[in-house]
Amino acid sequence: MAHVSVPRDLTKVKTKIAMGLTKRQLICFSIATVIGLPIFFITRGAIGNSPAVMLMIVAMCPLFFFAMYERDGQPAEKVVTNIIKWKYFPHARPYKTENLYQIIQREVDKIGTEASEQREKKQKDNTAKNKH
Repeated sequence: MAHVSVPRDLTKVKTKIAMGLTKRQLICFSIATVIGLPIFFITRGAIGNSPAVMLMIVAMCPLFFFAMYERDGQPAEKVVTNIIKWKYFPHARPYKTENLYQIIQREVDKIGTEASEQREKKQKDNTAKNKH
């Protein structure tokens, strides 16, 4: 009997289109080929084969990176965008909590001050009545 392993998290399964590559990888590799091969053939005569190959590899590496790199389910461009936003455009994120004990204490203090104000008012009224 054949045994097939099924991953527990099916969201991590990616649809393979051709040669075990995803649509994203095929697009990035195709663009890298369209950029890299002309660079090689144009520069080969002027600088030689080895430097032309190195130049082609340097030109194609960013596209390979964007095709293959993924972190926490996010593709490379989102990761790079988030890093740039965090590093160069920091946002103030104040730490705010709702401390229920402080809220209760404020209410108790408020009730206490209202009660003391009422007592003072009654005392003033009583002293005013006693004088007359």
